[in-house]
Amino acid sequence: FSRVSRQKRPKHSHCESMAATFAPNLSGCGLPGAGLPGPKPAGKKPLSQEQVALREWCLGEDGRAQAESTVLLHVSHSNLKKTFFQEIRLDMHMKIERVKHKLEFHTGTSASSAQLYLLDEVGNAIAECEDQKMLGFYSPYDGCRLHIVDLDPNSASAGGWLEDVSLVKKYEISEEAYNQRENTYRNFKAKKLAEDPTWSLKADMESRAGKGAVQQAFPGHAAGKVDDEEHQGEKAASIKVGDRCEVAGGRRGEVMFVGKVGELPLGWWVGVKYDEPVGKNDGSVKGVRYFESGEGYGGFVRPDLVEVGDFPEDDPFADLADEM
Repeated sequence: FSRVSRQKRPKHSHCESMAATFAPNLSGCGLPGAGLPGPKPAGKKPLSQEQVALREWCLGEDGRAQAESTVLLHVSHSNLKKTFFQEIRLDMHMKIERVKHKLEFHTGTSASSAQLYLLDEVGNAIAECEDQKMLGFYSPYDGCRLHIVDLDPNSASAGGWLEDVSLVKKYEISEEAYNQRENTYRNFKAKKLAEDPTWSLKADMESRAGKGAVQQAFPGHAAGKVDDEEHQGEKAASIKVGDRCEVAGGRRGEVMFVGKVGELPLGWWVGVKYDEPVGKNDGSVKGVRYFESGEGYGGFVRPDLVEVGDFPEDDPFADLADEM
């Protein structure tokens, strides 16, 4: 969160006076879109510049507001070599003893058996923390690390017991005993292959999870192999690049491509850049790029799964104008 936005803030008794506090242009504080008018929700009164500034201040750079007395610290543990706790939010007025109790829920090390060390962002020791001093006494800053040394030789985490699964005794069963059981995957697979030699678990799971639901919602959607190069061409003709759309499942975005994709089955496809990371690619298929989007924001779907129209990007603050 920007340090400029974490400066001490005066208290106000009314929302209007609070909004007025942030009326000046915030473009210099590093907040995205600060000082610019917000999106206009469909059928609702647009946000004022003061309301936009207040919204941006509440969200911060990463969507989280942070009080001036809190700090984001990473946490590592002497017994947990593979586990690293990212950005645990702590109040600098907390005593180290209380910090230990809080971390006990994350690491399992009791407060009485934990010794805390404050390290900088590259792992250099800053201080050995004493129980009765406040966290702020050691002047931690965002990105520092609290390292826990577990002093209990009988700790459950000692010797890698919480991370190394090879240390855990596994249940084993002989082949003869397994073959005597009836409801096993081996028998299930043999039965399926006897019914259909081309059966596979992956295809069966895909059919149950997704394709069945799509077929039920869109009866005309092809479930099997497509041999027609113009498959869904008529439907694709009603869709053009730049259209706002909603894809089956409620995923909204913008149409970025309409056409045939040589790396996919025959027929017409629609390339969509989603508003949220609900896609499967970045606008490319097997190394061939068809449009630009962030990783996980792109996807290609059949035209019959796309509905174009007035589908604005969802704004979680759309009702703010009515509440102010």
